[in-house]
Amino acid sequence: MIQDNPSRSKVATVLRVTSGNFLEMFDFFLFGFYATYISKTFFPVGNEFASLMLTFMTFGAGFLMRPLGAIFLGAYVDSIGRRKGLIVTLGIMAAGTILIAFVPGYGTIGLLAPFLVLIGRLLQGFSAGVELGGVSVYLAEMATPGNKGFYVSWQSGSQQVAVMFAAVIGYALNHALLPAEMNDWGWRIPFFIGCAIVPFLFYIRRSLEETEEFLKRKHRPSMREVFGSLAHNWQIVLLGMLLVGMTTISFYTITVYTPTFGKSVLKLSDTDSLLVTFCTALSNLFWLPVMGALSDRVGRKPILLLFSALTLLTAYPVLVWLVGHASFGNMLIALLWLSFLYGSYNGAMVVALTEVVPASVRTAGFSLAYSLATALLGGFTPLVSTWLIEATGNRAAPGLWMAFGGACGVVATLLIYRRAAQPAALASAA
Repeated sequence: MIQDNPSRSKVATVLRVTSGNFLEMFDFFLFGFYATYISKTFFPVGNEFASLMLTFMTFGAGFLMRPLGAIFLGAYVDSIGRRKGLIVTLGIMAAGTILIAFVPGYGTIGLLAPFLVLIGRLLQGFSAGVELGGVSVYLAEMATPGNKGFYVSWQSGSQQVAVMFAAVIGYALNHALLPAEMNDWGWRIPFFIGCAIVPFLFYIRRSLEETEEFLKRKHRPSMREVFGSLAHNWQIVLLGMLLVGMTTISFYTITVYTPTFGKSVLKLSDTDSLLVTFCTALSNLFWLPVMGALSDRVGRKPILLLFSALTLLTAYPVLVWLVGHASFGNMLIALLWLSFLYGSYNGAMVVALTEVVPASVRTAGFSLAYSLATALLGGFTPLVSTWLIEATGNRAAPGLWMAFGGACGVVATLLIYRRAAQPAALASAA
């Protein structure tokens, strides 16, 4: 690092370490936004609802691989170091992205098309299982004293930049191409762009240095020791999963699912849905570091409790109001409120989770808790939301799912901080 300009060095390090996070969320958002096009290309079963459900099932399948990635890649990172592990995860993620971008449609190669798309999603999920944990742990270990919450919040901040970038590309394509062109091939262009930036991301991530905290560690646990420690700390992992549940459900509701909700449920235009999504991500990007920094001053617990409780109480009423008064302006108001809840909670949650897990298995433990939450709760949010609306006839039903996420956050926060007095628990988080 450049010792004579530490501020510039820290900023450059944050940019380098979050680059893979950017690519992950860029690809994930694309799959959610272009779900209607992907369903027609790879899952043309003749029924719009069935095609969309198959697409979201494929989207969700990638999340089922996350726990495996968290365990195996997480143990690998805890053994060999943060820098090398982040390069490996970026390579696996890039392979999945390239596969999805170039697979021909069902009409060209038949059943092989959806199968290859599924393989691409599984590769992305396996990599993403440790990407978030690796990035969060790296940021926590390189943060300056008293500013850990602020630094770690940029893990999620990079995801918001990716969402905004994807929304801008989608907005431009909707104005440049005809609907038929978007259906046929236009939806692939953002995926090609994702492939094109992979070499650049490899270049900047290879320049990362190992964290001083990891280098100072006298004992580097073997993968067997990491697995044993994870098993011993299963309660912490389970509570961490519930803590993350609020984040993953909220995030995938207000970003990945929003374009589909705006088009299919509220009957708004693609442009309106994209603009709302862009503004939501911009709002997230503002609140994440603000609340991360605030949690450095007032503690994690008050922020986690307040905003998970507000989500529990207000998510469903807000969506009831929105579906009853559907318009671009009202959708923007509703999503900005939900963004405030998500961004405020997550700004404190990610750093809190790095403090829950024992240092020797910090990457694997964080990643496993995050991955289980995403695999079992957040990752299937588009699928669950689509099914809830179809099953109940209630267009505001996704608000019930988000309220459930709020309940997970309340319960997890109360239980985790009851353990604060125990030696293995949150000695420094409260």
